[in-house]
Amino acid sequence: MEGNHTPQSKSRFRQLWELFWTFAKMGVITFGGGMAMLPILQREVVDSKGWATEEELTDYYAIGQCTPGIIAVNTATFIGQKCGGVAGGIAATLGLIFPSLVIISFLAALISNFAELAWVRNAFAGIQVCVCILIFNAVMKLLKKSVVDKRTAVIFTLVLAGGVFLDISPVWFVLAAAAAGIVLKNLEAKRA
Repeated sequence: MEGNHTPQSKSRFRQLWELFWTFAKMGVITFGGGMAMLPILQREVVDSKGWATEEELTDYYAIGQCTPGIIAVNTATFIGQKCGGVAGGIAATLGLIFPSLVIISFLAALISNFAELAWVRNAFAGIQVCVCILIFNAVMKLLKKSVVDKRTAVIFTLVLAGGVFLDISPVWFVLAAAAAGIVLKNLEAKRA
């Protein structure tokens, strides 16, 4: 039986296991939804593992927001697929959702009994504040890498204003920003 496992198949298994395990660890410590996962993704995927650049992570996150499903799961799928093909996408996705599935299954039976306790509500209020700070830090880091010239500053300003004053889907902002990036870059190229 041992002879059936080639070094290549063991290496492939290790790669898929690493994707699963890395995203499972992220799934355990991520509170507050997809936006809260951004700083953890930056630390693990970009800084620690080198599976994506900050620019790629930003792109995956934007696309993950525009596609059906949960942003964090979509982003994990994109990163896993980049690193390990379809099997890598599946491994990363399963890794991310596995801890939540286990924890939520356990808590579902208990939460209805404790949700009205003051200390539980206060704990969740504190967690929400912490998540806001984590998201803010991630946004500032991405902002420094993304707004690098006049063109990107204009796009940022327009999307920020649109996000504040318009009540439309983020999909439209991403599509409009992509179109603006193409148009502005082509205009710059023609002037040069």
